[in-house]
Amino acid sequence: MDRIKLTDYMLSEEYLKANAEMSARAQKIHSDVNQDYDGKPYIYHLLMVKDFTVKYLADVCDREEDVIPIVFGALFHDSIEDARLTYNDVRNIAKEYMSDSQSYRAAEIVYALTNEKGRNRHERANDKYYEGIRESLYAPLVKAADRLANYTYAKSIHSRMEECYKREMPEFIEKAVMKGGKPLVPQEMIDELLK
Repeated sequence: MDRIKLTDYMLSEEYLKANAEMSARAQKIHSDVNQDYDGKPYIYHLLMVKDFTVKYLADVCDREEDVIPIVFGALFHDSIEDARLTYNDVRNIAKEYMSDSQSYRAAEIVYALTNEKGRNRHERANDKYYEGIRESLYAPLVKAADRLANYTYAKSIHSRMEECYKREMPEFIEKAVMKGGKPLVPQEMIDELLK
């Protein structure tokens, strides 16, 4: 999608209304289960993910009608995993902001980004998990944005997770955003992940 066309759409009343309502709803869902982000309201993380998603959106999205489902995916990406929602809950919430077919795409992004059960990071982010991300349209973009948000935040506060993310990054890139040796996200996003 042309960046100017995307910018124009993101200034439209339709987008601005949906974005504001979805952001408030996502925050409420996480605050209802007392989830925060390092002592900050969880929306802090969700908006970082959305902003990184939007930064690279024009490079992967060709259709205006996919913008709201992708932004929804960014804002609700942790809602099944962390806020006790089901896939159907997410799909029904998405239907409040978009058509049935769009809500399906939005819910599929969220579902693809939901970790498997596991005792540690490796078990939760296993090969099946990454395969689901690669096979779901736009999920690699949102997952890379999620990783960028977490990595950027960890670097900003000099968290021990900074080194963990840095160490995991080559494997993360190979498993989450590459398919058959080809990137599923813009090369600039991969470069940003590797900084």
